[in-house]
Amino acid sequence: MKGLLKRGITALIFGAVMLLGVYGGPYVFVSLFGLITALCLWEFFEIVLSKNKGIDLIRRFLGLGLGLAPFLLAAVLQLELVHNKGIFIAISALLLFPFIFSAFIYELYTRSEQPFVNVAYIVLGMAYIGIPFALLEFIAFEDGFFYSNTVFGLLVLTWFNDSGAYMVGSRFGKTPLFPRISPKKTWEGAAGGAASTFIAAILVYTLFRELRLADWLVLAGIVAVFGNLGDLVESMLKRSVQIKDSGTLLPGHGGLLDRFDAFIFLLPFATAYLLWVRLGGA
Repeated sequence: MKGLLKRGITALIFGAVMLLGVYGGPYVFVSLFGLITALCLWEFFEIVLSKNKGIDLIRRFLGLGLGLAPFLLAAVLQLELVHNKGIFIAISALLLFPFIFSAFIYELYTRSEQPFVNVAYIVLGMAYIGIPFALLEFIAFEDGFFYSNTVFGLLVLTWFNDSGAYMVGSRFGKTPLFPRISPKKTWEGAAGGAASTFIAAILVYTLFRELRLADWLVLAGIVAVFGNLGDLVESMLKRSVQIKDSGTLLPGHGGLLDRFDAFIFLLPFATAYLLWVRLGGA
């Protein structure tokens, strides 16, 4: 009972913070998701660099800086904080390379048995977490307009998929989905999550008219497929170092990466579809 109460309180606080972040205006949104990106990156490096000796702060800060770079670049572009976007993009891209190569230079002095693995992890943090969250800003902002309802709707679809999969899977789940990676996940749970997501898409459409019903249904399909894959990918990551949760930031729920694993993985596909729609492709 105490565990359930703890999970409930955490969920309420988490939901309130997310509502404030999404509907508090562009700068509140960017600040919140910048913090979420940083914390997810920190948990990621806590996992992948756990085999190294000591706390390994330098590698973590290198990875944090590189991982946050795409998010900050996207924020400046989408909030239209610079006039000449072309020059800004070129300079920012050029500055990334010294940052990456500084990781190689650092490894020269560490005597690590796996220097290139460490550098690969630092770059992977940007690819796996930093870039997807940067793409979220392309969903949220365009031509001076803040699509807060679209962002919140996408979060709602993700939460419905996760909750539906858990409830149906725990009650009716019998057929393992991917036993080598996550023995408790089942096809029945995945089907329940997908059904919940499509129902949520219809509900979201009735509340927010930023997108057509067809668009929400396509996004529901993206969430159902790639959200599950994202969950499996993070399970594979945790299994590789034999841990249950990515962190302890959210009592009763684990770490922040545990809560955003599905959302992170579906963002590139959702962004591609929504940009296609906005460009007149559908």
